[in-house]
Amino acid sequence: MSPYQERPGQDDSGRLRARPRPRAVRALPPGRHRLGLGLGHGRDGLLYVPAEREEPSPLVVLLHGAGGAAEAGIELLREHADEHGLLLLAPDARRATWDRVRGTFGPDVAFVQRALQQLLARHPVDPRRVALGGFSDGASYALSLGLGNGDLFTHLIALSPGFAAPPVRVGRPRIFVSHGVEDEVLPIDRCSRRLVPMLREEGYDVRYEEFADGHAVPPWLAAEAVRWFAAADGPDGTAPAGAGGAGGHGASGGPPRPGKQG
Repeated sequence: MSPYQERPGQDDSGRLRARPRPRAVRALPPGRHRLGLGLGHGRDGLLYVPAEREEPSPLVVLLHGAGGAAEAGIELLREHADEHGLLLLAPDARRATWDRVRGTFGPDVAFVQRALQQLLARHPVDPRRVALGGFSDGASYALSLGLGNGDLFTHLIALSPGFAAPPVRVGRPRIFVSHGVEDEVLPIDRCSRRLVPMLREEGYDVRYEEFADGHAVPPWLAAEAVRWFAAADGPDGTAPAGAGGAGGHGASGGPPRPGKQG
């Protein structure tokens, strides 16, 4: 099966309606906050507000892997949130993994929509810096959902993805993909090494990193993904205020870099 699948005949488009607002109210204080949107399922999500941030702020929505929860999503980039002033939003999947991984878009899209609406009503978010990312199944879901919502998500961060299955494609979000060469859960040869060339052939700007480890997110790699997001130009070609460092615009994955599981 191809790691890049399109199903244009289905109506499960996974389109999200939430959008950043010019103004927001009731901003939460710095720290971790439960979303309070469990909807009777016992699964909810987390919001992390950095100690200091500019307004409007960059936002990263983070998706956990199979069998995980919001805590695992937040921890992917939490170490870097304060330094870069990132709002982090991590919803729980309604079941053990995300709906598109199991079949079609459905309740998880609705929950992500609710979580985004709640956050965007409280916090002003920079529409030029809205990322969707995840690890493992969360990375596959980030690509599948994000490629169909490129008018909301400007950047996608896929850490060890298995596939991308967008029913529709909207916009041209920039993409960061990483994968361990020793990955035995989602082997690199049948996943990212097939997926990345397909995305590039479709015209997407892809930064790709391979590293000498297994199914993991090395600390240096998480830091690199954040630097890439923070420094990248917005869709209108202008760099966000305060961005620095080297951007990743279509850089190819070089030789595997050392890294340890994080």
